Amino acid sequence: MDIHRCRFVPFPPSTINALAFSHSRIFKDQKAASPRLAIGRANGDIELWNPQGGAWLQETIIRGGKDRSIDGLVWTQDPNEEVEGKTIIGKSRLFSIGFTTTVTEWDLTKGRPLRQASGNHGEIWCIAAQPPLSKSEKAANPGQWAGQRLIAGCTDGALVLYSTEDEDFQLQRILVRPSAKKAKVISVVFQNRNIVVAGCTDSTIRIYDIRNGSTVRNMTLGSGPKGGPKEIIVWSVKTLRDGTIVSGDSTGEIKIWDGKLYTLRQRIRSHQQDVLSLATNFDGTAIFSGGMDRRTVVYKPVGKGKNRWAEVAHRRFHSHDVKTMASFEGGGLSVLVSGGPDAAPITIPLGQYGFEYQRALPFFPQETLIRSAPKQGLMMSWWDREVHIWHIRKDPDPIEDEEDIENKPPEGRKLVAKILIKGEANITSAALNPEGTLLAVSTNSDIKLFQLRLNLEEDVMRVSKVTVPSTYSSGARLVQFSPDGKWLCTIHADSRIVLSCLLTSGTTSASSPSIHPQQSRLSRLDRKTEKHVLLGGLGSYDRTITQLAFSSDSRILAVSDISGHIDTFVLTGHEDLSQPVPSDDSDAASSSSSSSESDSDSDAEVEEDSKTKTIFGQQWTRNPSATLLPKLPSAPVVLSFRPSATKLPNGTAVALHPTRNNPNPISHALPTGEDRLLVITSTSLIYEFETLKGSLSPWSRRNPTSLFPEDFKRTLETVRGCIWDLSQGRERIWIYSVGWIWMFDLSKDFPSPSGELINGNGNAEKSKKRKRGKDRASGAGGVIPDQQLGMGISRRMQKVIHEEVEEETALILDSGMDVDVDVDGDDDSLPDLSLLRRDSRDDGGKTPQGKGKRGDAKPSDWHTFKYRPIMGVVLIGEGEGEGGVGPEVAVVERPAWEAGLPGRWEGEQEWRDREVGL
Repeated sequence: MDIHRCRFVPFPPSTINALAFSHSRIFKDQKAASPRLAIGRANGDIELWNPQGGAWLQETIIRGGKDRSIDGLVWTQDPNEEVEGKTIIGKSRLFSIGFTTTVTEWDLTKGRPLRQASGNHGEIWCIAAQPPLSKSEKAANPGQWAGQRLIAGCTDGALVLYSTEDEDFQLQRILVRPSAKKAKVISVVFQNRNIVVAGCTDSTIRIYDIRNGSTVRNMTLGSGPKGGPKEIIVWSVKTLRDGTIVSGDSTGEIKIWDGKLYTLRQRIRSHQQDVLSLATNFDGTAIFSGGMDRRTVVYKPVGKGKNRWAEVAHRRFHSHDVKTMASFEGGGLSVLVSGGPDAAPITIPLGQYGFEYQRALPFFPQETLIRSAPKQGLMMSWWDREVHIWHIRKDPDPIEDEEDIENKPPEGRKLVAKILIKGEANITSAALNPEGTLLAVSTNSDIKLFQLRLNLEEDVMRVSKVTVPSTYSSGARLVQFSPDGKWLCTIHADSRIVLSCLLTSGTTSASSPSIHPQQSRLSRLDRKTEKHVLLGGLGSYDRTITQLAFSSDSRILAVSDISGHIDTFVLTGHEDLSQPVPSDDSDAASSSSSSSESDSDSDAEVEEDSKTKTIFGQQWTRNPSATLLPKLPSAPVVLSFRPSATKLPNGTAVALHPTRNNPNPISHALPTGEDRLLVITSTSLIYEFETLKGSLSPWSRRNPTSLFPEDFKRTLETVRGCIWDLSQGRERIWIYSVGWIWMFDLSKDFPSPSGELINGNGNAEKSKKRKRGKDRASGAGGVIPDQQLGMGISRRMQKVIHEEVEEETALILDSGMDVDVDVDGDDDSLPDLSLLRRDSRDDGGKTPQGKGKRGDAKPSDWHTFKYRPIMGVVLIGEGEGEGGVGPEVAVVERPAWEAGLPGRWEGEQEWRDREVGL
């Protein structure tokens, strides 16, 4: 494989301004939706993360826009309802503020604003949700509404109460009018359902009763330190379970206040600069603080009565200010998440602090922002509203000395186009066709198409806009071209699947391409989801499409959603370009603007037939074997069809003979090309399906997930993409994440469950079993080994015994390939998948193809950590390369220290930067 290592692709990370979990804690008997973490950034994006037992998947991104910022996030849950003996879980709702006078509620399914509420008050700086009604309070007040209201603090000193009753959102009343001093309210929290604690900029913490808007108490912090401002800013306030109030201010202190008498009990100075954020565990036995000095400090009660708090530990997990924090406990998770200008969320163990590692989640989006056109050697990247296109070529005079690389001008690349998308909405997706002549860009409000003309002699590119149908004005979530460049697939905000045929696609002449007026709208399978599930919790959010892939011959389309379902469609018929192009398709336009598909519709088949269009003698229909594909245990993050080893000639198929009643007959025969689909889930499970048969491929049946290397199964980073290498008869798949690249040879099998491994002499030898330790983490970076916990300032010594390595194994290790010969007999596959995984020896007892190749000197897998952090890996050259080295790829890296972070307010102890494990 010929690799271009690229670090010139810009991607400015955006500051994390807000963090919020949908629940702070989930009890065993509590009925609630699965937890989600919302991350608000300075560029207006909202990321939704699923903790999923510590795997941490970024499911979707609600894109922002120009001059928009998310400065606060909060979740609420509507009360549960009993309908016909079934419990409808209360709907989880997400709200945000952005230093305006408006509060926005978001539609998680469509990724767009759902409702907005505003009033005659100043800009909103902070927001908090009312605690839900407890069981004892419900019994005491049976008629009281059990939902959650919102309280917002404004820059003019006002407190505003918003109502969320009856699935609506509106301003209820202004609780506190602006004060004469106009002290800004910059932090707010509920002490209970009726008492609100507000931190202000005038050295005061104010307590209010929302029932009548009266002031309960004012707690003053005094004057600031000498040489500084007289007024102290209360950046954050939190309350413990017993009502105790905790505040963090601009003096670097946290203060503990009595929740009944509202008097100061204790003050602890543990930060050198302002304390910006606070977090607590559910029981109120631990307090975490973060500040401008990059410290994260832990406090716990000490003493006999444990009425005093003390600092027990502090670390610098961030390279910048710790701006916001959020905690969650329940379902096996106990984690604290913090963020700031360094853009990377840090997960810190909450209950097992000091016994588990922290973990830095990547600041790259889960969807790779890199695309390529291999036939032209083009590579594209985008962020916010900008698109950059480079022409990548081999350097004629490579330099081996790394010191001379900086002095030499870049000859292997050139920026040939820089496109700024008009409008205020950020880009949701972008795609290049394989020829590099068309560019599709989508936002939440529009889809744009551009024609690209590359002049190889001058190495310049001309960009012109292509007229698109009016149906494209609704925007899209995903866009992608088919490998032959004849189809453009768009996934709309409501997960509608629309296919458009491109006319004169791939041309480099002066004529502009166009889009066929008719569009094929595909319907997914009816999953028979019960209505009480769709009405509550996250609703139909799990049915959001996040991945799509075309087969190499562009005849099969596969899409997957967050819930783990996969839908496949096939293109039937033979292309007949002699058919006329209709001038207008009003029916298609009306159907595209109509309401989205309903998963509970029982007439899905009839609906599909009525919306599927015949274009040039071809028609997209649902795969007859689509129902045989099972629901995966977690959301797919990679869909990729295995490329065909032999390319089928285009245009050789002969259309059916027309008849009197049917002048344009369509052949409904299924495609005959490669249909093997590789699926990688968010928990690093790998399956390969034969989509036209609806079954696992022979390789996947022989290699269940339990046989994959232990090192691979223990990786915490989510897979982000893959590259196929079929040159020189190989069957290799290269998958990558942020910190590693892994190769699997699909022509070989992993060691069998019996523990036998075929060596180079063809003899079977037993492999050593390694006992799996108790390494289940609580959602952060994993358990710290006991031998590392025992290290420190002590006289304890470790005795290490080095075992001899067999000669053959040593040769493999010296070759730079990593082999895992440990076998775990546990089968963690689902029952649905086990039905597809039949006995691989169903051919009369013969050994399956590739079974005996395990004795080769080359192992079936290999990995490297040389490239990091990886933003994306794309194919930029076709063919086998020089000397049969395989495809030509570009590995795009984006280190955090090259991201251009803003300056810090506090810059002492710079030597601690090296201790930050990003």
